[in-house]
This record gives sequence, structure tokens and C-alpha cells, in this order.
Amino acid sequence: MRLDVSPANGGDGLRPDSVIQVAADRGTVENVTVTHRGAPVEGDLSADRTRWKARWTLAPDSSYTVTATGLGRDGRTRTVTSDFSTAKVKKTLDAALEAPYDKETVGVGIPIVLRFEQGVGDRAAVERSFEVRSAKPVEGAWHWFDDQTVVFRTREYWPAHTKVSFRAHLTGVRAGKGLWGAKDVRADFRVGDSHISKASAVTHMMSVRRNGRLVRTIPVSMGRGGVEKYTTTNGVHLTMEKDDPVIMDSATTGCGPGCPGYYRETVYAAVRISNSGEYVHSAPWSVGDQGNSNVSHGCVNASPENARWFYNLSYRGDPVRVTGTSRELEPDNGWGFWQESWKKWVQGSALRRAVTAGPQGSAPVQSGNAQAANPTGSASSPSLSPGARPGAPAVPGAAPSQPVVPVAPSAAPTAQGEARPNPQVGRSGH
Repeated sequence: MRLDVSPANGGDGLRPDSVIQVAADRGTVENVTVTHRGAPVEGDLSADRTRWKARWTLAPDSSYTVTATGLGRDGRTRTVTSDFSTAKVKKTLDAALEAPYDKETVGVGIPIVLRFEQGVGDRAAVERSFEVRSAKPVEGAWHWFDDQTVVFRTREYWPAHTKVSFRAHLTGVRAGKGLWGAKDVRADFRVGDSHISKASAVTHMMSVRRNGRLVRTIPVSMGRGGVEKYTTTNGVHLTMEKDDPVIMDSATTGCGPGCPGYYRETVYAAVRISNSGEYVHSAPWSVGDQGNSNVSHGCVNASPENARWFYNLSYRGDPVRVTGTSRELEPDNGWGFWQESWKKWVQGSALRRAVTAGPQGSAPVQSGNAQAANPTGSASSPSLSPGARPGAPAVPGAAPSQPVVPVAPSAAPTAQGEARPNPQVGRSGH
């Protein structure tokens, strides 16, 4: 039998998007071990066991060792070893998660929001590096709002009490001309209880359901209207953060000191639901109007007791649906992502596709089938690499192994955002 390993032994200064492959002729691949800095590299075996391919791209400025064993049709075994190294790169792609944080418990509407410090030139290559695993299978899709912001949203809300992991396997991805991923971004999080709230500007009441059961009905007061900035936005919001206290300052909307209607108010138990300054928060001054009139500058006012209860209940990513107003929430206003139709949301994917995320990872949804599909279009047997899964995405469109000019790397990306200190300054009114 013949057993070929690529890249070949002794390769030096290879492109990070080179693909590790093992192919058997007149036999089968029986075992593949790839090590990088002492850690195994994941890969997948073809259905006929004649080809093995590493799942993700390679780390820049790194050494790899591949040991492959094959079994010939004559019953004899053959083992081949290849040692090679990748080149340094000049520019690296920095990325950070806005949501969710690692180990965070989140709401059923939570998006995965990834922001890049540099503009991504090859969105498709970057999107192929994303992997979502969910203990309970869901359908979802990535959506690019610009070349620095990409968001994953499920088609329906996440099932409650679900463990999810996200990996952006950015290491070695060619994100644009001369721009390479240098570090993966990851988060493991848990979807907690289902908290879904509906607030009506007509009835002046907000109902809150936990795991489908009505647990509290809260009298509220919303935006008094008259002008757009004093009108609460209509549609599906998500809770974004909690601040206690937060300073509501009309100067953030262009009405500073001396402006008619100027205010600067410290409010408590504030749960943000948009980037246009809307919160559900404590408003002791409007208790008499709550349940009967809209008098706020756009926020959802509640009594101190009810606001504190809602504050303590909320995770980031809990849906809050507002109805009965004349101002629609924009999809890019905070986390207004559920305002987008599913068809339009999927069109925002660089690959123009939805994926099914399950315990084994994420794979494209085939037309007419909402279940997970093998992205290669063929059956797959279990991987021979530790921690690998069957049917994992190969590295599409990877360039052939070739040297690049070694240059020094820049800073690596971070995996998580940071909580902001209190008190916060709100961007709008109370």
C-alpha cells in the first residue's frame, strides 16, 4: 500500500491555511495522530477510510508532527511521519465576544455576538471557522452587519436549560489580504430558565412568564410620545445588561443643560433593552401613572418593588416584547436581532446558509431538511483524532502549502468582553 501525508516532511514556512491530509492507496487509514505544542489536532476520516483531513487551519509560527498508520489490502501496516512548520505572519485578526461571556447563564433569546478589531475581507473563510454545539439541537444562522460584526441567532428561541459551546477556530484563517487569525475565541455557556415578557403601551401592563407560566403582571408606564425619542420602540427586545444605578442623561441624545426638557436622573434596578437608551427600571416618581398612562422619556417604568424583582430575575438575552407604539425597533438597535425575518437573517450569512447545532457541532441545513447534515454531502465515520466528531466541516477553499515571507506577529485576540463599572450613564431618558 501507499500512504501519503501532506504537508510533506521537512516543510518550513508554510501558509497557516495549509491543510493536513493523509491518503491511503490500496488500503485504509487506521490511525492518525497530529500534535502541536503537545496538544492533539482534530480531524475526520472519510466514509471509505481512505482519507483523513484536519478539521481546522494551522497556527502561525508553529511546528507540527503527523504520525499516520495505514493497513494495506495484503494485511501489512505502514507508518509515515511528517514534521513541518508554519510561517510567522505580520497582521493578525483580533476578536472579542460581546455575548455571551464564558460560564454565563443566559436567556433563551441570547445571540452570539462577535466583534473584530479589523475589517474582515474574507467573511466566508472566517464564518467557516465557527462551531456551535448545543446539547439540544437548534437551527440557527450567522449574520454579518458589517465587516467587523457577526451575530449568530437561532431560528426559534433556545430551549431552556441547554448547555452550549461556541468556538471560533480563527487560528490560521486567512481573513483578508495579509490578515491571519492567530488565536481562537471560545465560550461555554448555559441557557437558563425561559423568561419572556410582553409589555403593552395600550394596556400599560407587562406580563412576565417563567418557563411558560405567568409569574407576575406589572403595571408600567412607557414613552409619552410626541417626538420619536420619547416613544418606546415596538418589537422584540433582548435584555442586554443590568446596572444599579444608572444615570439617565438627556445630553446623550443631544439635549444638554439649558435645553428645554433637559434631565439628569439617577435610577435604580435598571435593565437595558436597547442601545437607544431604553431600560426597564425603577421609577418611584411615576407610580401613580403606571398601569394607566405613558409618561416616560421612552423607558419602561415600574415601581421600585416590581423593578427590583425584574432586575433580580433577568439574565442577559431574555426577550421583552413591546407592543402598541408607533416606533419600530431597528434590528441593529442593541440586540434587536429578532426583528429580522428568518429569510432575511439567513441572507446575511456570508455562506448564505443556516446551520443545525447539536451535541456533535454545527453543520449546514440541507434544503428541505431541518436536521443536521454532513457538510461534505457524504457519510462519515468517527474521527481518529481525540475529541473529533463525525461529519465535521473540512477546511474548504484552503490554499496549497506554500511558503510566505516570515514577519513578526501582532497582538492576539481576547475571548471575552469586560463588565462596565457602575454607575452607568444611560444614552436616553427615563
